[in-house]
Amino acid sequence: MGRQWLYAKRMVAGLKKGRVTGKLVREISVAAKMGGADPEMNPRLFAAIEKAKKESVSRDAIDRAIKKGAGIGDEKLTLEHMVFEGYAPNKVAVIVEAYTDNVTRTTPEIRVLFRKGQLGTTGSNKFLFNPVGIVEAYHSDVKTDREAAAIESGADDFVILTSEQNDDIPSDVAGCRFLCDRSDVHKVSKWLSENSWTVITAEQGYVPKQMAELSEEQKSETGEFLQALDDHDDVHRVWAAME
Repeated sequence: MGRQWLYAKRMVAGLKKGRVTGKLVREISVAAKMGGADPEMNPRLFAAIEKAKKESVSRDAIDRAIKKGAGIGDEKLTLEHMVFEGYAPNKVAVIVEAYTDNVTRTTPEIRVLFRKGQLGTTGSNKFLFNPVGIVEAYHSDVKTDREAAAIESGADDFVILTSEQNDDIPSDVAGCRFLCDRSDVHKVSKWLSENSWTVITAEQGYVPKQMAELSEEQKSETGEFLQALDDHDDVHRVWAAME
């Protein structure tokens, strides 16, 4: 749903180490800007910090990113949030979220990347997605009741996740993606954290209402296109109606 193409990225080239680090640092800043500098009170920030640590991002870089996003100290985050809507090859609906300090640079660069697809106007395909809150987490007990966790945390739905779908999930745990109202991300994340779940993603996103049915060749072609979008330094998230 939405970003499985990235979880199944064995078919396409992996992200370079430096680019991954840059995106993680930006995610920390954005999370701190949106929810504050305290990771204990900001699940999105906590999840971003944990990911950064796994990628060996330095403590100094993490601290600077938090302060910049929260507006603490001399540096302040001055990024504009941009949303692009369009279609990947094979008519796969796509929503691209970007954060940039230079709109006049980012917009034409994204347009160039969309030459193999089709860039639409604002509102051109957002109706094909449901805006939701997304919390991904895992529990050390493989037999834990995911449905009960979804109900008690306040989530509206859940989907089982495995280590093959998300590299941040160990192979011997119970992984799960919890879907909720966008305003409930913090509430769901907090309940999970307080009940022995390890939260790895807490964000607002988009769930496609219908998935495109593609052949393996079409999946590969579309995956390469989506990877090129995701590789762009200013792109924050790519949501696609593709398994």
